[in-house]
Amino acid sequence: MEGKADNQQSVVKLVAAFEEHCRDSKSAQRGKQALTSAAASQPQQLPIFPASRSCSLAGEENKEEKDQQGRRGLSFKCLRSLRYKIHEDNWRRPQGPGLEPGSQEPEEKKIALELLETEQAYVNRLHLLDQVFYKELMKEAKTGKMIPEEVVKMIFSNISSIYQFHAEFFLPELRKRMEDWNRNPRIGDVIQKLAPFLKMYGEYVKNFDKAVELITAWSEKSPPFQELIADIQKRKVCANLTLQHHMLEPVQRIPRYELLLKDYVRKLPPQSPDRGDAEKALEMIFMVAKHSNAAIAEMERLQNLWVVYQRLGLEDDIVDPSNELIKEGPIQKISTRNNSTSEKYLFLFNNMLLYCVPKVIQVGAEFQVHLRMDMEGMKVRELKDIEFPHTFLVSGKQRTLELQARSGEEMNAWIKAFQDAIDRKEKRSETFKTAVHGLETDTPAVKTEELGRRAPQWVRDNLVTMCMRCKEPFNAITRRRHHCRACGYVVCARCSDYKAELQYDGNRPNRVCQECYIFLTGHTVLEDREGKHKGILEKGAADVSSRSLLCSSLQLLDKNGKGSTRGWFVIPQDDPLVLYIYAAPQDVRAHTSIPLLGYQVRDMPQSESRHLFQLAQSRQVFTFVADTEELKRRWMRAMARSAAGITHLEEEEEEDDAGPCDEAE
Repeated sequence: MEGKADNQQSVVKLVAAFEEHCRDSKSAQRGKQALTSAAASQPQQLPIFPASRSCSLAGEENKEEKDQQGRRGLSFKCLRSLRYKIHEDNWRRPQGPGLEPGSQEPEEKKIALELLETEQAYVNRLHLLDQVFYKELMKEAKTGKMIPEEVVKMIFSNISSIYQFHAEFFLPELRKRMEDWNRNPRIGDVIQKLAPFLKMYGEYVKNFDKAVELITAWSEKSPPFQELIADIQKRKVCANLTLQHHMLEPVQRIPRYELLLKDYVRKLPPQSPDRGDAEKALEMIFMVAKHSNAAIAEMERLQNLWVVYQRLGLEDDIVDPSNELIKEGPIQKISTRNNSTSEKYLFLFNNMLLYCVPKVIQVGAEFQVHLRMDMEGMKVRELKDIEFPHTFLVSGKQRTLELQARSGEEMNAWIKAFQDAIDRKEKRSETFKTAVHGLETDTPAVKTEELGRRAPQWVRDNLVTMCMRCKEPFNAITRRRHHCRACGYVVCARCSDYKAELQYDGNRPNRVCQECYIFLTGHTVLEDREGKHKGILEKGAADVSSRSLLCSSLQLLDKNGKGSTRGWFVIPQDDPLVLYIYAAPQDVRAHTSIPLLGYQVRDMPQSESRHLFQLAQSRQVFTFVADTEELKRRWMRAMARSAAGITHLEEEEEEDDAGPCDEAE
């Protein structure tokens, strides 16, 4: 027990030391210099990995590989192949001396030593990225002749934080543990200390595709930039691999931890003292890997969706990040008037069909949208037409189309894609009908004459997947669930962006849906408000402040900490992951906004009677000054909740009668 307590204390000390390193740039620099000096006694050449370890054609720098590094080519291929090749065993390093299959060492120790060996190689790779590529590019960028400093920072994202953590914290801990293996044969507790810090990989993984695009774009735009990278790549330490291949290593590292730890747990004896810690560590690594893979998939989905929107001309009523592209391709449209065909192009999404015509002069958009058909109520079936084989009929509320495919297989593929999209739409509609049916039977809705006079029974969130007014599907970012305080329906923010006095709540204003607002107030809703989305900053300060999680006057310091700007800061209830900044409390438009998700909230010591705190993410730091220590603590708590993604505050809305705002002094 004493050993375990001592170990926990050492964990606290190590984490505290690492966090202090991250804050103190001078200490960080000294730590890096110490690491460089310690590493000087060891071989500095990076190991040359087998071809399969580099995701695609690693090891041969030929013309095909360079062509592959075009716009989005390398990253998407690498990320896709990563999902398959990372689960193969051929990336594992060959066993070194003393680790032969017939050696007397326990199997779990062999795997632990392999983890140490690969971690050393990984730290060497991170050193190359941060201390060679990044450092030398930043040195040239500061001259202002080659590439902007901000572009270099965007390329390498938070690689410095990742390198610092592994070089100064995880690798030394792992090496120390292996040196003491005979007395304390375990690594599970060390892995557990690693797992929470792996969240920093999410930012790097999401930025990877953009980083590769920037490298490609600036290599074409700036010959000195291209020459410097080529010069570094020729060095022995690069092992004949490109910058992009080295940058892929952090993307691959989390799945490799998972595979090694799985093997380690399998080889542990049943009564091993490390079994409990190792299994818990494996579970933590598995969750991080799962989230990393989800980030890769979501990044690829959004990137592909954005490319489609660009081809369509970025029309406002089409661009929606919640859309899912199911199928696209050319098709022949049969004209019922002159019995002929003409070439068209279809984009089938989960909620609509876009019927397009290729533009003759492709300036900007590649296609022109002729018709948008909603998926609701759509039907599809095959047509038996001798004159036009391989035809099928698509009928919707807006129009009916007779379409001809190039073959029977292509026709069947289109029909299946349409039917799948229709079935998914109907399934969501069934959920909506079930919720309404529940209101009419088991949970009757409030009668019209009682609307606003008695509290309604709320429809449970898990019974609906779409807004019960506009029927648009919910999602966690752009269309969240809200309840109408008058009828109890689950509605979206747009359909419940109204306030009405409710008798059962002491005639205080409450969030209600549009239909209840019209009934209770007798006011009409302007058409432009119904059909037009507000810009992200077009939220009136007074209106947002009246329904906010927290709002008050703060000061925002500039980068050098000398000057400051006082403004009105608000975290809205209906947009709890964003901080809006206004010049004054009555402004009708925010000056700017800061997405809070993923930031760290840091406390700062009081300086000259100023109550300071910070928001930090990678190299982006915002420093705020509150008027009182109590106000500072409230802001730190609110920002920490938003940064952690905590958004379900419906219950707190009812209890927060006094309002969350602090009046500006």
